[in-house]
Amino acid sequence: MKKLLLPILTLGLLTFSLQSCKDKCDNCAANETCVDGECVANEPAEDVQVTTNITADTHWTADNIYVLTKRVYVESGATLTIDPGTVIKGETGTGTNSKALIVSQGGRILAEGTAALPIIFTSVNDNITPEQVATGDFTSPNLSPTQQGLWGGVIILGNAKISASATSVQMEGIPTSETAIYGGTNDDDDSGILKYVSIRHTGTDIGTGNEIQALSLGGVGRGTVIENIELVCSKDDGVEFFGGAVNVTNALVWNVGDDGLDTDQGYSGTVTNFLVITPGGSALELDGPEGSPLANGNHTFNKGYIYGCTDYLVDCDDDTNVDITNIYFNGVPSGDTLVASIGDVIAAGSTISNWQYTMNSSYNASAVFYEVPATNLTSVAANAFTTGFDASVFGWTWASQYGELSNIGL
Repeated sequence: MKKLLLPILTLGLLTFSLQSCKDKCDNCAANETCVDGECVANEPAEDVQVTTNITADTHWTADNIYVLTKRVYVESGATLTIDPGTVIKGETGTGTNSKALIVSQGGRILAEGTAALPIIFTSVNDNITPEQVATGDFTSPNLSPTQQGLWGGVIILGNAKISASATSVQMEGIPTSETAIYGGTNDDDDSGILKYVSIRHTGTDIGTGNEIQALSLGGVGRGTVIENIELVCSKDDGVEFFGGAVNVTNALVWNVGDDGLDTDQGYSGTVTNFLVITPGGSALELDGPEGSPLANGNHTFNKGYIYGCTDYLVDCDDDTNVDITNIYFNGVPSGDTLVASIGDVIAAGSTISNWQYTMNSSYNASAVFYEVPATNLTSVAANAFTTGFDASVFGWTWASQYGELSNIGL
């Protein structure tokens, strides 16, 4: 029996050693790798200069920082896949030197981040790194969430229907010397996936009145998936829809210079569960068709929270095709922040329902919501809304980590 003690003891020590190594590996941080039972810090991400268009299937990973040195096109037939936790930065430049990532008609982007590892599009002036993101910190270490217009933005061009001067037209914000066509006949068109994506410090001008938004969606079809997105510090709009039928779920827009969510050219999709905080223009800028009206019907905004505004809360054209339901307005800054042309829109076949608001008692609600039927308006205590809006899905955002959501009581 004594002869068996040493092997048994040795086996026990080996088991203990293996378990200890396993435990160490289990305790490695997100930015560490287990090597020989020890947690070793990953090598810092290297900058990869993106200098040419993407013409074949391409994979961007979180061990690099991708720097857009030009307007980079994902061309027809190519797919750009971006891993969770990846950081993409646009170089500075204005006018025709503005930088952007553009998904052409027939191209696809598969940018599927997670709540723990979002994908960050930002300026080259931003010191954020994939290593920082991997620790759960998604804030910029050196840029304020009010610094706008440092690079272009993200543009997706699809083949869905638009109502413009032609079936297909050139995207605004792009020089006419480049082909950036959108619009067609396929409302089910699939341009890819955006999930858990934050786009920051965008909105450089190509020329007067010719801007790039944080996210521009031109004729994007409902086969495209856009969920859990954050748009921060655009000099122009947060998201602008140029026709198309794509649906968007869980969108947060914060500190943009112009409109929070902007629709044009007969957009016919649905935006569900959205939050617009302190836009420089209108919270919702909703324009109607520019050419022949489409037979697709209205687009829809449902379950929204709008906080603060320096222009109109909701600004419509006389022919805007929209249904707006379950919206809460808070932090209305002055009595002259109005809802525009709602009466004309309702008369033309659009609908509104369950609008709730919290307003300083010195303000005149009937003036602010001057064309909204009283039966569709309810005054509530601050954040006592019953619209179905869910703020919990935005816990991963820079706005949340910065404390902006708690500042407004969410």
